[in-house]
Amino acid sequence: MLLATPDYRVVAVDDTPLHPAFCRVILMRHVREMTDLDAPARAALMDAVFATERAMRAVFPSCKINLASLGNLTPHLHWHVIARFSEDPHFPAPIWANALHARAVALAPDWAEAVKHHLTQALGDTSTPVHAAQTAATDVLLSQPGT
Repeated sequence: MLLATPDYRVVAVDDTPLHPAFCRVILMRHVREMTDLDAPARAALMDAVFATERAMRAVFPSCKINLASLGNLTPHLHWHVIARFSEDPHFPAPIWANALHARAVALAPDWAEAVKHHLTQALGDTSTPVHAAQTAATDVLLSQPGT
């Protein structure tokens, strides 16, 4: 968990060994589509997505960042924020395409802590304790690769 607020959380994803620099920004309440949110909630969620992108750009300055909101497997609003590298197995295709090779990208083991530091600076120390019941609906996103 990189950041948690009552409205969303940002997590580092470790279920994609061929794409180790991967975060998700997950809305805490169950919503299927961006247009189900009112304008202030959409803006707050996108601020978190953009802050995550900026943090990842600071940690991985020579890469490209992909943003995706699919939800086909899990129809719960969440955003993928994925650092891409020219040597990653799918580059330049999407990470969900067939791999072109099987070489993994080597990253510093503390990359998630570095992203967390940048997020905290960008959004303030907004982390708050999140009740377990609030996270139950979104935990499925952490257990399904590629969602």
